[in-house]
Amino acid sequence: VQLQASGGGLVQAGGSLSLSCAASGFPYTINSMNWYRQAPGKQREFVAGVATDNTITYADSVRGRFTVSAEYARKKVDLHMMSLRPEDSAVYYCNIKYRRGFSTCEYDRWGQGTQVTVSS
Repeated sequence: VQLQASGGGLVQAGGSLSLSCAASGFPYTINSMNWYRQAPGKQREFVAGVATDNTITYADSVRGRFTVSAEYARKKVDLHMMSLRPEDSAVYYCNIKYRRGFSTCEYDRWGQGTQVTVSS
């Protein structure tokens, strides 16, 4: 089971970047596909996500600037980021929340993280 994230990099404030993440070898039932981020010295925080019923959720800090999309058949989730700010700089992690069999317990699977740096 692997979550492979790509994208990220260095961009000037006001610029755009896109992140993509795909899961391979994932046999479980997916509840949602999400993006989180963690800046130095801060806790990991939720950024955006798509549930299997296509409900989309954004953190207040990114709503209107970021767009998340998911293709469940391909187990792929993308994050398009616009109007980036220096405070958006962080390591971005893709995340899958899933269930095993008939269990109602929800588990997390994390990607390896990709760095986004926004210069002022």
